[in-house]
Amino acid sequence: MILDPDRRPPLDALGGTGKRTGNTPAINKLFKELTVSDMARTAPVHPVDEVPPVRHLAAFGLQHVLAMYAGAVAVPLIVGGAMKLSPADLAYLITADLLVCGIATLIQCIGFWRFGVRLPIMQGCTFAAVSPMVLIGTTGGGLPAIYGSVIVAGLAIVLLAPVFGRLLRFFPPLVTGTVILIIGISLLPVAGNWAAGGAGSADFGEPKNIALAAFVLLVVLCVQRFAPVFLSRIAVLIGIVVGLAVAVPFGFTDFGGVGDADWVGISTPFHFGAPTFEASAIISMLVVALVTMTETTGDFIAVGEMTDRRIDARSLSDGLRADGLSTVLGGVFNTFPYTAYAQNVGLVGMTRVRSRWVVATAGGILVLLGLLPKLGAVVAAIPAPVLGGAGLVMFGTVAASGLRTLTQVDFKGNNNLTVVAVSVAMGVLPVGVPTIYEKFPDWFQTVMNSGISAGCVTAIVLNLLFNHLPAKGTSPASGTSGASETDGLPGGGVEEGVEKPREETV
Repeated sequence: MILDPDRRPPLDALGGTGKRTGNTPAINKLFKELTVSDMARTAPVHPVDEVPPVRHLAAFGLQHVLAMYAGAVAVPLIVGGAMKLSPADLAYLITADLLVCGIATLIQCIGFWRFGVRLPIMQGCTFAAVSPMVLIGTTGGGLPAIYGSVIVAGLAIVLLAPVFGRLLRFFPPLVTGTVILIIGISLLPVAGNWAAGGAGSADFGEPKNIALAAFVLLVVLCVQRFAPVFLSRIAVLIGIVVGLAVAVPFGFTDFGGVGDADWVGISTPFHFGAPTFEASAIISMLVVALVTMTETTGDFIAVGEMTDRRIDARSLSDGLRADGLSTVLGGVFNTFPYTAYAQNVGLVGMTRVRSRWVVATAGGILVLLGLLPKLGAVVAAIPAPVLGGAGLVMFGTVAASGLRTLTQVDFKGNNNLTVVAVSVAMGVLPVGVPTIYEKFPDWFQTVMNSGISAGCVTAIVLNLLFNHLPAKGTSPASGTSGASETDGLPGGGVEEGVEKPREETV
C-alpha cells in the first residue's frame, strides 16, 4: 500500500514542524517502511522457490533419485556392454555418470547467469544417443570418438539455445498438451518392463514379479490416499522402501555387490584418452542434440504447467544452455549427453512438491553416489519390480497432466482433434513397434525412434498446417475467409486457444 499524498498524517504527529511540505525525513521514512512491508505481504515466495525443512528436503530428494536411478545407470551399462568393456571400466562409467548427473541437476535447478531453467528438473543421460554411440564406439572410433562428438554436440546446444527459445510460440496448449501426453504414454512401457522383472532378465514376466509390482503400487496408492499430508508426498519413497523390505526375504535381490564396490571413486577428465573428432560421429551426435533439445523443451513445458511457473523464451533458452554445458562436462568427464528426465516430471505432478530445491538436493545425493560407489551399489540393489510398481503411477501422472492441458483447447469446428490424433499415433508407433524404422537411414531412426521427438515434431507441423496457414478461400493479404465465424475457423482457420500466447490462454 502507498499512501495518497493528499491524505498524509499531520507532521506534528511525526515530530515535524507542522508544515505539510512532504519532504521531511520522517514522512519519507514512513512511506518507505509502509511500502516495503506492503510489498513483503503482497509478494509471497513462489512454491518453486520455497525451501522446505531439511528433513523434508532429504526425503523428497531421495525419492527423486530412486525414481531416476535405474534409467540413469542404464545408458553407461548399455554402451559399455556393447563395447565389451571390463567390469572395472563399466563401474567407472557408472560412477562418472552419477557424478555428472548430480552436477547437471544442480546447474539446472539452481542456475547461474544464463544457465539453468530454475525449475525442479532432474538431469540424466539421454537414451536418444545410445544407438549412435554404440555405432561410433564399435566401428573403430572407441570412447575417444564418442566423447569428441559429445563435446561438439554440447557446444552446439549452447549456441542453438537462443534459437530454440524463439520457437516457444509454436508450443500453444494444443501442442504442449499433446507432447506431455506422448511423454507419459511412451514411458509406460519402461514401467511395464520393470514390473515384469527388467528387460532381458531370466525371470521376465514371472507372476511373482508382477505381484511384487502390484503390491508396491497398492502401497503407494494407500499412502497417498490415507496418510497425512507429508507422508502422502513421499508415497513413492515409502512404496519403494516397503517393497524392498518385502523383496529381500523372498529372494528378489541381494546386497552382495555392495561388498565388492569401492568406498571412494574419483572421475578424472579424459580417463579413456584424449577425445578425437570424426566427422561422421559429430554429424550423428548433432542430430541427437536436436532430438534432445526437442524432448527437453517438452519436459520443461510440462513441469512449468505443473508448477504454475510457465516457461518463457528466456527461461527455455537458459535451460537448454544448461543442457549443453552439462553435455560438454559429460564429454570431458567420461560420460554422455544429458537431458531432462521425464521420469521425474511425473513425480512432480503426483506429489505436488514444486520446490526446485528438493530436486537440487537430489542432485547433491547423486554427486555423493558418484563419489561413493558403495552407496550407489546399495541403491542399485533395489529390484526392478519395485521400481515398476512406483513407475506405473508416476508415468501415468505425466499422461494425465497432458490430458489436463488439452482441456484448455477448443475442439469444436476445427481440426484440433486431428492434430492430437495423428501426433499421438506417430508418438506411440515406435513405442509399440520398436523395429518399424530399422530399414531407414541412421539419422532418420535417431529422430523417429524416439516417440517423444516424433510426436513433438508431428504436433508442431500439423498445428502450423491447420491453424496458422491460410485456409481454403482465404486471401493471404486480407486474412479473411469465405467461411462464417460460426464455423470455428475465421481468418484462415486459427482457433482462439491456439493463436493466443500460452500465458493468455491459460
